Amino acid sequence: MEEARANLGRILKQQRVSLPLTLRDLSSMSGVSASHLGRIERGERFPSGSVLRKLAGPLGFEEDELFTLAGYLSPQQAGVAESRVEYGSRGDLDPYVARVLAQEPVDVQRAVIGILSILNSIAKTAGKGKKS
Repeated sequence: MEEARANLGRILKQQRVSLPLTLRDLSSMSGVSASHLGRIERGERFPSGSVLRKLAGPLGFEEDELFTLAGYLSPQQAGVAESRVEYGSRGDLDPYVARVLAQEPVDVQRAVIGILSILNSIAKTAGKGKKS
């Protein structure tokens, strides 16, 4: 895991520097603090799925590319990223869940994300009903 942290951090830093962006530039574009970005680049921290989503656009990556580089998706199953983005608009997947799902076939991943979306909608509806 330490090697994966260091490699991902190096890749992110290389991309940032090649654009060229400072840590502060990337921080303001992504909403991730410059100190946290620095720790990620040095391999001291590993980014969550939500942080990767925030970094993808400003760094010029597709989300599935970053999820694959971080080990959340296997290269063969990177096509499910669009489903994750769809779910992400209603609530982020826990990084552990994303990692476990990445081991499953794409159709299973989509089914699980669909079920989670339905459960999330039901929970929100039930929560609104109690407040009334």
